[in-house]
Amino acid sequence: MRHPLAGSAAAAVLATAVLAACGDSVGISTSGQVNLSTATRPASSSAVATSGASAAVSVPPLTLTDGTNTLAITDVQLVLREVELRRADESACGESGSGDDRCEKLELGPVLLDLPLGVGATHVFSAQVAAGTYDEIEFEIHKPSDDDASDVAFRQAHPELDGVSIKLTGSYNGQDFTYTSDLDAEQEIELSPPLVTSDTGSADLTLLVDLDRWFRDGAGLLVDPATALSGQANAGLVTDNIRATLRAFEDENHDGQDDGPGHE
Repeated sequence: MRHPLAGSAAAAVLATAVLAACGDSVGISTSGQVNLSTATRPASSSAVATSGASAAVSVPPLTLTDGTNTLAITDVQLVLREVELRRADESACGESGSGDDRCEKLELGPVLLDLPLGVGATHVFSAQVAAGTYDEIEFEIHKPSDDDASDVAFRQAHPELDGVSIKLTGSYNGQDFTYTSDLDAEQEIELSPPLVTSDTGSADLTLLVDLDRWFRDGAGLLVDPATALSGQANAGLVTDNIRATLRAFEDENHDGQDDGPGHE
């Protein structure tokens, strides 16, 4: 398992390529920092108290079972682009309805996420955003392609992901496999409660990817990843599962759990 930033030259570039947010368009220069992390398994409260879990400890494989079948996941890569935070009050940007909504968003991408397989959250990047209230994170699960100029540098750095947005390796009942997807999909995830940034501190946002549910059917039984490749019987099932198992929330202690009311 690689560190989430290892081998990802694109992530280093993108972490500094922050577009101006709403404040610049209305003459406000204050900004706050948002730290984005990823997690696949929340840490228990006792684990956080014991270890002070500020980052995930990756201990692949992640082993899942339904009592009969066993899925062991050793590595997961996910390509995103246009990672955006949408302001709760879009009218504050002064451009609502004009078709130019750049002031309402923060954009980055494409960026490679090497998902952690241990418990807790792992930091991916930090970015400056206008101080304010944000109630939605938006991004594209993105397939780097030949016809997209913005993907050139990414494809040069990661030729194995040309045309691939998701890559997962592991074994199913002892047989090694590689699952890949060319999924291109926009995701809009509500932040409830909203994420609030100020000009004096930072806010911590975690994207939780529930890998446990990717390769399961409606009864909770595991499906063979080989049957989820493009054109196979479970391709649609797994694609729908991937899109339905993404959550985002404020996570100050990086334990992979929602800090909002009712989730402490």
